[in-house]
Parts: sequence; C-alpha cells; structure tokens
Amino acid sequence: MAAHLVKRCTCLLREAARQAPAMAPVGRLRLARVAHKTLTSSATSPISHFPGSLVELVEKKQAFTPYTENHVDRLIKKAARPEELLELLGGSHHLDNNHAALVLIRLSHLLSEKPEDKALLIQDARFQQLLCLLNSQINSVWHGSLSRLLRSLYALGLPRTSKELQSVEQEVRWRMRKLKYKHLAFLADSCATLSQEQHSQELLTELLMHLERRWTEIEDGHTLVTIMMKVGHLSEPLMNRLEDKHVLNRAQDITVPHLCSILLAFARLNFHPDQEDEFFSLVHEKLGSELPGLEPALQVDLVWALCVLQQAREAELQAVLHPEFHIQFLGGKSQKDQNTFQKLLHINATAMLEHPDYSGPLLPASAVAPRPSALDRKVTPLQKELQETLKGLLGSADRGSLEVATQYGWVLDAEVLLDSDGQFLPVRDFVAPHLAQPTGSQPPPAGAKRVAFLRWEFPNFSTRSKDLLGRFVLARRHILAAGFLIVDVPFYEWLELKSEWQKGAYLKDKMRKAVAEELAK
Repeated sequence: MAAHLVKRCTCLLREAARQAPAMAPVGRLRLARVAHKTLTSSATSPISHFPGSLVELVEKKQAFTPYTENHVDRLIKKAARPEELLELLGGSHHLDNNHAALVLIRLSHLLSEKPEDKALLIQDARFQQLLCLLNSQINSVWHGSLSRLLRSLYALGLPRTSKELQSVEQEVRWRMRKLKYKHLAFLADSCATLSQEQHSQELLTELLMHLERRWTEIEDGHTLVTIMMKVGHLSEPLMNRLEDKHVLNRAQDITVPHLCSILLAFARLNFHPDQEDEFFSLVHEKLGSELPGLEPALQVDLVWALCVLQQAREAELQAVLHPEFHIQFLGGKSQKDQNTFQKLLHINATAMLEHPDYSGPLLPASAVAPRPSALDRKVTPLQKELQETLKGLLGSADRGSLEVATQYGWVLDAEVLLDSDGQFLPVRDFVAPHLAQPTGSQPPPAGAKRVAFLRWEFPNFSTRSKDLLGRFVLARRHILAAGFLIVDVPFYEWLELKSEWQKGAYLKDKMRKAVAEELAK
C-alpha cells in the first residue's frame, strides 16, 4: 500500500513539474500536419473496423459505464489531430481514471499510417506525461478499455523497456480471470500481430492457455466464428475445441451465414476438422439449395474455400464456371471484382487439375490469359534477392524464366527445365501447357523435368507456425498437379543465408533434392 502511494505521488509530482510555466516547450510535437481522418476511415489500421474483426466484437457490446458521456469524452472522440488530444492534458480539462487510456487509443488510430510521427510522439513531453498519468491510474481502467489500450501501445511502438507498457501487461495478467472471453481473444490477436518481443509472446502464451480452458464461455455463433478466424490458428487445441463448440453439435440450428463464415475460416487456415466427413456433409446439405441464391461474390468465395479444403463437388464447380455466371466478373475494374476473378481462376484450375472426370464448363482461353496486374506488384526484399541469385545460377536468360504468370492464377518466381542428366534446357523452346499463350513448339525430351521455384514470405504462414495458409497450400497443390517439381524458398530458411555463395548453393541443393525425391518414387 505504501509503495503504491509513493508511486502515485511521484507521478503526480512529475506531472506538476511538467506543467510548470517556467518549463520551455522542448520536445513538444507539432502534429497539425496530420490530415483529418475519422476513426473508421483507415482500412489498413491494425485496429481498424472490418467485418468479423475482434475490434468490432469487443466494441459491439460496451460494458455498462457508471456515468454518462461528459465533455472530455466527446472531445476525445471528435479529435482529428494528435495535437488536439495532447492539449487536453493542460488547462481546465479534468481527465478521470479512464480518459488517459482513451486518449492513447485514439492517438494510435490517428497515427496508424504515420510511423515517422509515432517516433516523434514518444519523445513529446506531453505524451510522457500522459503515460505517467495512465500508470498512476492503471488499476482503475475499465476492462474493455484495457484490452484496446494494450493493442494501442503495441501499435504506437513503445519500446520494450517502457515501464508503462510493462505495467499494462502486468495489469492484464492480474485481471485475466475477470476479463471476458472476447477480450482475451482480442488481446491474444494483439500480441500475435503487433509485437514480436519476448515479453509479449510470454503474455500470449498465458492468454492462449486461458482461451483453451474457458472455451465453453462462447455463447453465440458470431463470436465463435470471429475467434476461429482471428486466434484459432494460434493454438491447435483451441481450434479443436472451437470446432466441437455449432458446428456438429448444433447442426440443425446453424444458419447459412454462420456456416459460410466457418467454412471461410477453415479455408483460410487450411484447417481440417476431426469429424471432417460429417462436417462437409452438413456443408453440402445446407448449401445445396442455398448457394444459387447467395450474393455472386460470396458464391465464388464458398466454392473457392471448398477447393482449398479439397471438398468441391462437380455441381458446385459448374455453378460458378458457367458462362452466364462468370461473365459478370470478366473485365471488372474494382479490386473486389479482380479478387473474385482471381478465385475463379483457382476454381478453374481445380476443375482441370484435380477433377479428372470433370465434364465442364471451363473458363474460356481469353479469360485465363494473365492480366498485367498479375505481375504489377511491389517487389519484396526476399523476391529481389531470390531473382538476383537465380540470374547468377542460370547464367543465361534462355535457361529459365523469372516471374512466370500461369493460366492457373498463380505466379511462379522462376521456372527451369532439366534434362535427364540434370542439365538446363532452353525452356522457351518447348511446349508449356501451364501458360495461357505457349511460346515453344517442341515437346520436352524424354526424362525432362520442369522445376518451379516458389517463394514463401512471412504473411504466407499461419502465425507462430511453419504451416502455409490455405491459399498457398492450394497454389502448391496446383503447381504439383501441373507436373512441376517444386523448390520451396521459405523466408525463415533464406534469412539464414548470408553470402551469395550460400544462396546459390542452397538453391542448387534444393533442386537436387527435388529431383532425387521424384526419382525415388
């Protein structure tokens, strides 16, 4: 008790000293240049509001507050610039035990796309005063605000040594048993996505343990699906418990929208439930009559999800590949239409490569030709290094092709053709059925092997694992089914290679192993 009192007095004295008139405004941050941005306008914000998000889930049902919204609450909500929030610390405004947390949460929203301003903010004397005020009141911050507060501190980039950040993390530990299940899930997602520091990962482990123990507290389908999508992939035991929770036990009561959300969540993670046959029998039964009446883009999403999970039936493939259906997405200019058409290419590839008895229809040849946008993407550091190493490895441009856009909707980082002795062949001289517009005319010689190099970046994997997400599992399956040997280049292996010689030797060794494994079959 005495220690707590001393701590609080110290903070109050420090606060008073910072407000003294004699103090020069050194370290103050002028952020008036930050453009006006409302809370919901930033789609890329780590805490933005998007359908099915944990932010939406946490804020949907706010906890009962003991008093009505006051003037300071309204000023915090309306603030369009960080400077407006920092000015609340002085003058006649009285900040209660929850306002400091709300100010920090709002600051993280306003600076979500301004990393350079985040660094300046942390050095601002008023921001440090705000942290001190928070630290002195942390045990009075409401549960809902506490979960959003920690996420905001991670997003603002507070250093791992920050005592205020450590104080908030410790407060979360003390309250863990009292926090609602949705708040625990929100915190777990924050730790997993916004901070890779050891202390936050230790907190994540504790949160997952509580989520695994308290899974029976989930009461509604919306919460179940959201938690499956956002944190289910962090823990296999948790995902298995969530699976047991309207899917099969409540089969008759489950609604089609909830079933769609569960299916999309499973496909994203490439998650196959233990009772797989029963689950997909339920899916086909429920969707059989409902699929044609759903919104067209959702129909594509669902059939694509079934393709990822290797559960698509011929009638479902035919429904979305029929000319009268897919024509509405040909030539679409919006990002949504382009994404939907990309999934149609994947569905078309599934029908061609994984359903030998499929009787049609398929997309027309003109539709599967790669669009310019397929290669018009920002080059990543790993991609650039891999291309440079491959150029050195190949020596001559006719020995291989880089950035190969296939008719299946996937782009290969590189393609080479090896003869029976493992020597490079001029790849463009030979027939290439995976291209929409083949360039060669000769059939490959007997014993030739086509090799694809596939780069896997950090976002291609499930969090805290080396398991590819469903989309990339589908890509790998299609490339194998098209007759390629695959050289996988995951980021975590590439980062271990320091010299150009090591990188070249790594790729050569991977090629040799891929060929040897094929010969051993």
